[in-house]
Amino acid sequence: MSDRKLILEKVEQAGAILREKDVDLWLTFVRETSHLHDPSLSLIVSPTLQMTWHSAFILTKHGQRIAIVGRYDKETIVQTGAYPEVIGYDQSIRPALVEVLNRLNPQCIAINFSENDSAADGLTHGMWTQLFRLLEGTPYAARFISAENVIAALRGRKSKAEVERVKAAIKTTLDIFGEVNRFLRPGLREIDIRDFMYDRLADRELTTAWEMDFCPIVNAHPDTPPGHGAPGERRTERGHTLQIDFGVNKDGFVSDLQRMWYFLEQGETKPPADVQKAFIIVREAILAAAKILKPGALGWEVDQAARSVVVKAGYPEYQHATGHHVGRTVHDGASLLGPRWERYGDTPNMEVEAGNIFTLELGVQVPQRGYVSLEEDVLVMSNGIEWLSTPQTELWCI
Repeated sequence: MSDRKLILEKVEQAGAILREKDVDLWLTFVRETSHLHDPSLSLIVSPTLQMTWHSAFILTKHGQRIAIVGRYDKETIVQTGAYPEVIGYDQSIRPALVEVLNRLNPQCIAINFSENDSAADGLTHGMWTQLFRLLEGTPYAARFISAENVIAALRGRKSKAEVERVKAAIKTTLDIFGEVNRFLRPGLREIDIRDFMYDRLADRELTTAWEMDFCPIVNAHPDTPPGHGAPGERRTERGHTLQIDFGVNKDGFVSDLQRMWYFLEQGETKPPADVQKAFIIVREAILAAAKILKPGALGWEVDQAARSVVVKAGYPEYQHATGHHVGRTVHDGASLLGPRWERYGDTPNMEVEAGNIFTLELGVQVPQRGYVSLEEDVLVMSNGIEWLSTPQTELWCI
């Protein structure tokens, strides 16, 4: 499916969401998007098109799709096919914007600001004040609400085509992990493993799912701090674990997976009890989250199901959420499978929806051995989940 067809799919989906949420009109107001790219543009216009002058993209619950853009951007927007009505202007966007709003007379106007969701917070403060000034003397600025609920649903509910693209990224990631498995041996530096994975990406002409300096994350030693650190000079050693967090960007959609290895000591035929226990607990916690991950569940409930398994087994509580959305970006959506901590705002209280793609991820530290962690990608269905990644069920030994 082309990007053009994908955009058409999403703007049609947006109309249905506006009707569901009883929001009359959704307004995305931007300028100079090469400097500040509103995340919603990737959904309803294009991941790559850049708007220069003030531009307004209007979607309504009745299905109208109207774009108001500078004269020199008009033909580009017409060619997307997503907006049947494209209005060009020269000196000011105000006359056309006011005329369209007068014609539609929306009582509820959603605009892109949010305290909870960065993907719904594309309207800068400067653009906010300009929008109020442009609508001075009209009743419309008094009708603004946050578009966060609309954007959360549109980003989170993956269409069939979006799911297929994520699946393709996951398959490639698993293929590369398979090549890593054959490459591994004691004595490799973390950066050696990283460079091997970069070469596999180059062979496929692909990029990483997040910033390349930190993808993959490679934890090859007990002294390697888990988290978002860059690979270093630490080496794989017998008696230690190896954890890799990695994803690819393929056709504009990404994956996010973690896989685990253990380097056998001389004479060992299986991992020692402390490492094996950690792996089992991590997997059981992920399965506990998966069991209740279904439409209507709250994010914190899913997190608690996993977190309680880890804590009851005697491990410290991990200091991050159990899962996040995956799609066009590696954190792609509003809701979070996380604890009700202040730093997460309201996102753990949001309901899981069918069509969401989440990671399920967590880990524990094993003293003198290293970090043990897993991460899988799953699709929420009407009555449960589909595992999009093939789950790692055994600790891989080198």
